[in-house]
Parts: sequence; C-alpha cells; structure tokens
Amino acid sequence: MKLTREGIKEREAWEKAGIGLPAYDCGKAAEKTKQEPIWVHFGAGNIFRIFIGGIVDHLLAAGEMEKGLTCAETFDFDVIDKIYRPYDNLVLAVTLKADGSTEKQVIGSLTEALKACPDDAADWARLKAIFASPKLQMISFTITEKGYALRGAGGDYLPWVKTDIEKGPSCPNSAMAVICALLYVRYQAGALPLAVVSMDNCSHNGEKLRNSVVTMAKEWAAKGFLPLGFLAYLEDEKTVSFPWSMIDKITPRPAESVCRELEEAGVEAMQPVITGKNTYIAPFVNAEGPQYLAIEDRFPNGRPPLEKAGVYMTDRDTVEKVERMKVTTCLNPLHTALAVYGCLLGYDLIADEMRSPVLAELVRQIGPVEGMPVVTDPKILSPQDFVDEVIGVRLPNPYIPDTPQRIATDTSQKVGIRYGETIKAYVARYGDARKLTAIPLAIAGWFRYLLGVDDQGNPFPLSPDPMISELTRAMEGITAGKPETYHGQLKPILSNADIFGTDLYAAGVGEKIEAMFLEEISGWGKVEETLKKYLYS
Repeated sequence: MKLTREGIKEREAWEKAGIGLPAYDCGKAAEKTKQEPIWVHFGAGNIFRIFIGGIVDHLLAAGEMEKGLTCAETFDFDVIDKIYRPYDNLVLAVTLKADGSTEKQVIGSLTEALKACPDDAADWARLKAIFASPKLQMISFTITEKGYALRGAGGDYLPWVKTDIEKGPSCPNSAMAVICALLYVRYQAGALPLAVVSMDNCSHNGEKLRNSVVTMAKEWAAKGFLPLGFLAYLEDEKTVSFPWSMIDKITPRPAESVCRELEEAGVEAMQPVITGKNTYIAPFVNAEGPQYLAIEDRFPNGRPPLEKAGVYMTDRDTVEKVERMKVTTCLNPLHTALAVYGCLLGYDLIADEMRSPVLAELVRQIGPVEGMPVVTDPKILSPQDFVDEVIGVRLPNPYIPDTPQRIATDTSQKVGIRYGETIKAYVARYGDARKLTAIPLAIAGWFRYLLGVDDQGNPFPLSPDPMISELTRAMEGITAGKPETYHGQLKPILSNADIFGTDLYAAGVGEKIEAMFLEEISGWGKVEETLKKYLYS
C-alpha cells in the first residue's frame, strides 16, 4: 500500500487495514485548487497537516468546499521534497486515543505544496500568481512565534532581517519578508482584499503578525522599494485583516510505534526523516483527538464555512479570552511545569508524569486551584470543563508520545504569559500574589532545571531556548547540591519584567521562589522533597 494518489485507488486493501480514505476525488480537488486557489497556508509541519488539513478534508468530504489547501514552506524546504511531493501531498493522520486504539485517515486536502523562496523560480512564480488572484480569500500560518521575530534580545534587527531590508522585496528570505513581498504583489494586482490569519500558539498572534509585516513594509518604503500606498493598504483592516486566533491540539513528533503499526498494516515507506535543518517529520502525523480552534471572524474577501468543521468563528475579544484561558490557566502552565520537573525527575513522557501523585497534584494546584479564581471565562468554552479534560484525559493519555524535553523548549519565552499573567491578576485582585504556592514552585523548578542536573545528580542537555546563554551566565556559580553557592544570582532575573511580565518581588513572590529554589538545590532528592513539602502542607 503506497501513500500516493495512485496507491489509494486500491481502496479494499486500505479499508481492510482500517485506514479511512478521502470521500472525494483528490485529483479533481487539486485541479480546482490550482485553477482558483482560495487558501494558502505557510508552515507545512505536523499540526497544520493533521488539524488544518483535517478541517478542510472534512469540508471537502461534506461537499462544503470544492477546493483544498495550497501549502507553502518558508524555512525547511526539505519537507516539501521529502514528505509532500513523494506522497502526492497526501498525509496519513493517526489519532491516538486514551484506550490505546488509533483512528487512521488519509487526508487529501493538501492539494499543492510550494517552497516560499525566490531561489526556486517556479514555485516563487506560482506563489506570486496566486497572490495576484482576486479569488484568494485567506492565508494562514503555523510557523511558530519565532517566525514573526524581526529583532534579537538587544533590540537590533536579526542579521537575516537586516539583509532582507537592504535587498528589498525582489529577493526576500525570512518569513516576514516573504509575506510582505507577496502582499505587495497583491497590492500591485489592484489592492485586492485578503485575510492574513496567524494560527500559531502565541498570545495576540494576529497583532504580532501584523506588526512584523507592517514593520518590514515601512523599512522598504523608507528605502524607496515600494510606495506609501502599500502601507495604507496593509493598515486598512477593511482590505487586509489580521484576525486573532487560538489553536490547541497536542501534536508530538512522529512515534516509532505508530510507524511500526502502519508498516505492519502494509503501508510502505512510513519511516520518519530528519531534514537538513533537523526537522523530524514523517509521511504520517500522530496527535491527540481533542482539538480547538477559535478565529476572529474578519475576512474581507469571504472565507470557507469553517464553523461547519467545528471552528469557533467569533469576535476578537472572545478569541483573546479563549486564548488567555488556555495559555494562562488551563493547559500551557501545566505543560511547562511538567516539562521542567519531568526533566529533573527523570521522565521521558508527559503521560508518565501524570501517574506521579505529586506531579498530578502540582498541575491540579496550578490550574484548578490557583488559576481558576482569576481565569477569564470566554463563554463559548467552559474553563472548568476544559481543564478537567486536560488533567483527566489529555495529559494522562499514555499513547501520546510527548516528552518533557520537547515541551521545555523556549521556556523563557513562555513563563511571562503562562505564569506572569496569573501573578498580575492576583496582584490586581488581592494587592499581591502571596497566596500562590504552586506557580512559584513551577518557576523555581525552571531555575533548578537551568542547572542542567537532575534530582539524582545526573547531567542532562537543556532544550533549545533563545535565552539559554544569558540565563546560564546570570546563574553562574550556582551548583546543584550546594546551597552555599547561591548568592542572590536569581534576583536580576526574578525582577525582570521583560521575562515575567512583572517584577516578581513587587508582586510578593520573588523571595518565595528563591526559598523554594534553595531547598531544591540543597541536596540530591530535594526537588521531589520540596514539591511534597509545599504541595501537601
């Protein structure tokens, strides 16, 4: 059984293997999409393929859409060459259920895959032609928050962004320059309307995307590469909108166990690949079943009927409340706590951590106990039901191969929203955040994690983070197991509002975090002992 358009014509074999096939003609959908594309998505990775691709697959099967998705990759072009084109852009979606069963479905909605790069002349010309089409309704993104970054920690433009600014829109390289250049093509085609939709898992994602695109346009305009009229086009939300969204679906890296299951069922060539840019990706995507997507309903050129595939189409205020609920209370803070403590306590799977009474109690206290009193209720989703599903179903799912090491990536970029917002809410409501215990424990655990030594004295590698060098320099001299080596090195970090969104001493929890950290470095086995002390006192 080959995952190609020709291969899935052998329907009986696929169905016998328990693998669902598209309930529409993939070839016809691809042809219609190429003639008049309506949706281009940038970021051709896993969550896009199974979630966004699954939404459009559902709408195609239901007859609610006739056209699929055009996929564009801005960073790792090997993904197009190794995962899309050899499989005719098909993807095998594997849903991992808590009872150990899997649901397998071939998704055929990813009808065209392109490299968003002027070095590939054919693909670049194709993208420019698509952006000049009046029929294009929306472009969307899952390129991670880092994809929107123009400046480094010091405030200067990143080197590759500087190069893009100097060269202008004729030969862009970075993601934001590529998008700005393509939007300029659309402006030149008659200032055509478009929705530019970030679906990345970050706060105020639409605002971040808009700011980066407009900044690039202003720099190019200042150098005379494009007219001021283009800026007016970008800044008119009646013409170019940047809707906010909230997306949620745990999508870990491809699991070897899933690969074996598929190959044992007779599906060929399912082995994951590692690209030249270290993307670990496979012809299949494995993910949990629960998924949520809320989008601000602002589409100046029309849109697909996304609500018919379970997407919440709403206003910006509601999207922000849904996002705050998830990111500050009901999921992301719990994930980050499990990530750092999982590394410290020797865990390789998030699900295994949830079988630890002390770690299960930690996330219960962070979310339902400490976060819930100040949660923002979006009304379209119940915060209590959401967090109950996270703690009772999603995180404990033993068949989700998600690791604390993966979740620990970029923690410095997350603690401000995941913990800082709740801390600020406590200060606003109670005058300070001294009532909090589990959230300070999570922050103390992050600092203990940054020492790179687990609770038994074994070294481990830190996950990638743009502030690793700066943080480890600030903590220089602290030795795990030797509390006497601590001389206040955390104070500048704990008081840094750029990291936490507030000065944690002014909020009343800085000293508490220092005390917890000192207990955690006081000897081997003290991390778990400290957790028990504070969680059960």
